[in-house]
Amino acid sequence: MRVRLVAAVLFAAAVVVGAGGCGGGATAGGDWNAGRPPAAGQPAAAGQEPAAERKAGPVPATLKFTGTTLDGKAFDAASLAGRPTVLWFWAPWCATCFGQAASVSDMQAEFGGKVNLLGVAGLGDAKEMAEFVADGQVGNVTHLNDQAGAVWKKFQIAEQSTYVFLDQDGKVLSKGWMDSIDFEGKVAELAG
Repeated sequence: MRVRLVAAVLFAAAVVVGAGGCGGGATAGGDWNAGRPPAAGQPAAAGQEPAAERKAGPVPATLKFTGTTLDGKAFDAASLAGRPTVLWFWAPWCATCFGQAASVSDMQAEFGGKVNLLGVAGLGDAKEMAEFVADGQVGNVTHLNDQAGAVWKKFQIAEQSTYVFLDQDGKVLSKGWMDSIDFEGKVAELAG
């Protein structure tokens, strides 16, 4: 089954090369009450650090949202305040998103102590989401169940895959699709 999935993803990726993402102007929706906890031995994912470990101060408007993680836990984006943050808007059927999963997981492992990485899932069902997280080996990153599309709407996301980079004060530095090389460089830059 995994070989067929990988083959299908590679074929789909070949079709969308140069398109800049999975596109389609879709909006978030679906049932996201499934997921995987972070892998053992991995750094804490975004939103899981104790409030005492982040800088005190006001929460910027960009980080004033709440939600539920894929494993059903309450999530408050205020926990991201005081550190640079990357939001990754993705869908489980998006070949481009699947291709980015390894880079997102690698950046969490390397820079998770300095930069928050948060996946914001949309467009699919719980089984597909769980398969995406497992097959993409991106369980070390916290992913939100954005069932109603509230976070997608807040950041005016019209398609996946989209990254939103925020500085430590919550200011949007950039928003859009980028390839894994540019993504990794931008995360390293944010980490200082």
